[in-house]
Amino acid sequence: MNATTEDKGYAGDVTPEQAAQWLASGEAVMVDVRTDAEREWVGFVPGAVPLAWKQWPGMALNPAFDDGVRVAGEGGKKLVLLCRSGVRSIAAAKRATELGLVAYNILEGFEGNPDADGHRGLIGGWRKRGLPWKQS
Repeated sequence: MNATTEDKGYAGDVTPEQAAQWLASGEAVMVDVRTDAEREWVGFVPGAVPLAWKQWPGMALNPAFDDGVRVAGEGGKKLVLLCRSGVRSIAAAKRATELGLVAYNILEGFEGNPDADGHRGLIGGWRKRGLPWKQS
């Protein structure tokens, strides 16, 4: 973890491996903030709470996010938030923190950053690191 809540507005950043350890030990709940289409077409993490931060099309904020993330955080477990590359999950972690939850951003997201050719999934990310995932 790189910073404190006061520095970033959320609990901090964790590697995909650290998030996976927390999930396996029961310390955390994963909230996948990608769109339904991303999870359906690109892949998803079994057991993650599917809760879009922004909705397709148009990428408008999801009006059900606050209620959904509160439910995901019931019981006081850490929340680890996952998006495509670790950008939307930062905004979602900040909002969850504003709601009184302990929320972390998963670095690199599900697909990682694009390579020199603009392709994702080859440099970092949950999937590239061989962590549990499935595809429909």
